[in-house]
Amino acid sequence: MQGQLLKEKGFLDIAPDPCLDLFAEISKLKKEKNAIVLAHYYQDPDIQDCADFIGDSLGLSQEASKTGASIIVFAGVHFMAETAKILSPEKKVLLPDLRAGCSLADSCSKEKFSAFIQDHPDHVVVSYINCSAEVKAMTDIVVTSSNAEKIVNSIPRNKKIIFAPDKHLGSWISKRTGREMLLWDGSCMVHELFSKEKILQIRDKNPDAKLIAHPECESSLLELADYIGSTTALLKYTEENSSTVFIVATESGILHQMQKKNPSKTFIPAPPSSNCACNDCPHMKLNTLEKVYTCLKYEQPEILLSEELIKKARTSIVRMLELS
Repeated sequence: MQGQLLKEKGFLDIAPDPCLDLFAEISKLKKEKNAIVLAHYYQDPDIQDCADFIGDSLGLSQEASKTGASIIVFAGVHFMAETAKILSPEKKVLLPDLRAGCSLADSCSKEKFSAFIQDHPDHVVVSYINCSAEVKAMTDIVVTSSNAEKIVNSIPRNKKIIFAPDKHLGSWISKRTGREMLLWDGSCMVHELFSKEKILQIRDKNPDAKLIAHPECESSLLELADYIGSTTALLKYTEENSSTVFIVATESGILHQMQKKNPSKTFIPAPPSSNCACNDCPHMKLNTLEKVYTCLKYEQPEILLSEELIKKARTSIVRMLELS
């Protein structure tokens, strides 16, 4: 019955006893099963607070690979859990909700990307880590938002470059490096929807506020930013900068860690162009504390990748680590 529910819904639809202290039960299960919980910065605060490691996707996978844990619960999205499996193939990797995908990763299917590469055979393929294992397997070098500039600069100037899947990050890196790159037409639904006009209104009311932005944002917004960086870099900037007010143009989950590390500072989530909560990733938010508990208890849903796919995808990640 559980397997059928999992197949149909992407998660185990088993509600835990409402009287349970989920934090205590998750802690207990982690000890019993030799498991760890990883939480991306964009997860709900409750999940972040029960996690063993909090961070960005690659950093979390690297931390998990160093541990002696047998089970990894990755509270994030699908490509992140895949990356953890690629770096720790001997461990069981669980994702609380298999439906937790990524609009950016989904914009670059393996079939279309394969055809794109074949149409440009003389290019070095550089892919942002926010892509599927299949796309990583077709990639020469994987990059993150924090090391992309360095890695692109390391590629000989006479080499042509394909950059996928995020066109906004690719455009920003192109400007930073002076390298013309062939960009895949992909983007993140959250980072594209911030309203420049509303942000300017907030700035008018908070003239000393610093606007900090993730490079997945559109170039028109990045031009307004006081600082641009990865989620980890944005968090570090708020700790080191003397400003007491920050307008944050990335997924709002990061504000939990910013506020915890800087309790006397004010953090304003950059508003979207509509009145919806579009600065919350709907995929990230599919994970809940209840699902973390359930998936750890029943050890499902599990991320399964073939040995061949793991080997091919791992090559592009190892190449990145060598260069960065």
